[in-house]
Amino acid sequence: MAPYLRDFLVIAAAGLAVAVVLRRLRLPVVAGLVAAGAIAGPRGLGLVPESAHLELLAETGVVLLLFTIGLEFSLPRLRRIGSLVAAGGTLQVGLTIALVAGLSMLAGGGATRGVFLGFVIALSSTAVVLRILQERDEVDAPHGRFIVGALLFQDLCVVPMMLMIPMLAGTQDGGIAGPLSLALVKAVALVAVTLAAARYLVPRLFDVIDRTRSRELFVLSVLIVGMGTAFLTSLSGLSLALGAFLGGLMLAESAYARRAFGEVLPLRDAFTSLFFISLGMMFDLRALASRPAAAAAAVALILGGKWVVASLSALAMRFPLRTAVVAGAWLAQFGEFGFVLLREGNKAGLVDGTEAALIISAGVLTIFVTPLVGRLGPAAAAGAAILRPLERLLGVRGMDEPAPAHATLSGHVVVVGYGVAGRVVARALKDSGVPYIVIEMNADSVRAAQEAGEPAYYGDICSEETMRHAGVARARALVMLINDPRAAERAIDTARRHAPATTLLVRTRYLATAPLLARLGAADAVVDEVEAGLEMLARVLQLTGTPRNAIMDRVRDARDATLDSARASTVPRRRLGDVADLVDLKIETIAVREGAHAAGRSLAGMTLRSRTGALVVAIKRGGALLDHPDPSAPLAAGDLLYLVGSGEALRRACRVVETGALETTLET
Repeated sequence: MAPYLRDFLVIAAAGLAVAVVLRRLRLPVVAGLVAAGAIAGPRGLGLVPESAHLELLAETGVVLLLFTIGLEFSLPRLRRIGSLVAAGGTLQVGLTIALVAGLSMLAGGGATRGVFLGFVIALSSTAVVLRILQERDEVDAPHGRFIVGALLFQDLCVVPMMLMIPMLAGTQDGGIAGPLSLALVKAVALVAVTLAAARYLVPRLFDVIDRTRSRELFVLSVLIVGMGTAFLTSLSGLSLALGAFLGGLMLAESAYARRAFGEVLPLRDAFTSLFFISLGMMFDLRALASRPAAAAAAVALILGGKWVVASLSALAMRFPLRTAVVAGAWLAQFGEFGFVLLREGNKAGLVDGTEAALIISAGVLTIFVTPLVGRLGPAAAAGAAILRPLERLLGVRGMDEPAPAHATLSGHVVVVGYGVAGRVVARALKDSGVPYIVIEMNADSVRAAQEAGEPAYYGDICSEETMRHAGVARARALVMLINDPRAAERAIDTARRHAPATTLLVRTRYLATAPLLARLGAADAVVDEVEAGLEMLARVLQLTGTPRNAIMDRVRDARDATLDSARASTVPRRRLGDVADLVDLKIETIAVREGAHAAGRSLAGMTLRSRTGALVVAIKRGGALLDHPDPSAPLAAGDLLYLVGSGEALRRACRVVETGALETTLET
């Protein structure tokens, strides 16, 4: 058996075993895979030596992960977080470098070495964080948008950081301006090529591939786009991960994005698991045990320092306190590209081997505890009231300045979230004359809503201060329509303490979360998967020709078996042409003209139904539709009759309306 195949089987088995155990302890799978690598790796039990083959497979996992993330994005969505990529990323990376450099100077390590260590520590783990955010369905949450923007900026920073290592080590002749300018030109050119390919080349290529009706060719084409873009990006000096993301972004603009995602998903999960295991294999317990004080300081600096810096960066971007602290928690770990920078810095003499081993092991430890730190984020935000003055200083005022008309509202509805569901609810409340206030954490959505005249405010509903200014305690109902499940849970808990008498309605994606929301205090939960399932059930049965009352029974039974609802079960009514048994029936319109036989006569008087077999279902008179026509009322010239019947029955009816006779030669 080939050695690398044996190594692969050993680490796969170890990953499976450890991940299953930790999963039973309610710890994330990612933590289990990292732990498995640490146990089975060369610095643990030594079951698997360091292997270039495993590193290659792990790198493939990173490429596939970033490719699928790009598939779920789109160019418009990327433009929406453009300011977060530029401004938020610059703040997070710049402040981290400044902090580490300052600490290095205070410790006597020098500014040059401090700047290099700042490069290393400023980077977070794109693969780990985005994987966890996807599992938690938080990529589109407010903190998720900031995190994605910061991670993309960090990936863009890898190239200039690599270029600056020789200069920091004093081994580079000439200035850094030339190489940095060249790297910038390459990056801009790469993005331009990506945009052009996404619009003109990729859709046409996959149109050709799709016509072959070959699944194998389609999968191969998807891999070529993802791996090929990553390879070309690496040739230009940029990171593989960034190239893979851009490759997915190209395909995301086509009609084949969903299909490509489904085909690549199994490969991504397998190879990404190897990447997490390979991270654990870098962990060296002996390096930490030999210098415990330095190890503790390194872990504290990475986790604590980055958490604070990233939170301050998010606050400066006008995110509310809770969002900023949660985002900081998820960005607080070491990054995979930090390992690459450390290796190059060790070669250049910026750090020695012992220091590099210590930092690498501390970094792996921070990655291992990332899921736990991320879970602490919301709790830490709740206890960070000391930062409220700083929040106001940075301009994140939330709902503390409502308009006078809104500050004293009572008996109103507070709508949290202004997505599709929020807009639907707000429009219905406005049409019904019910006062309401909208709370939203997307600044662009708030701006658009305010321009449209909506009583919308930028704020974090998890904050008791926001609830106080929104008058939740005086409100008739608090309606939660946000896509951040953890924030919803925390907001419910806060609302029950702040406004126990206010009715709380919440939307949630999964039925399994409904009991928890009810225990927290939600009066009612609308579950996306239940409502979608019931709607699909009704439509499927309707297509099969099931009678309407039987469909209603099936919907009622399904609802009783899942979740109670105050809304009556409804089934969309079928159109005449949708019912197979009535396909031969036709609809005809007949105008009653001046001097026609029907003018001045009633439907009953002409015995139209019994003589012809056609049924008058409605009459249009003077622009108004009479859908229950009186059969004894006389018809008038200008009336428009709507009749249903077979072709022959309609021909007879037309003749009777015109002449009163049944004989007909009228064409349909």
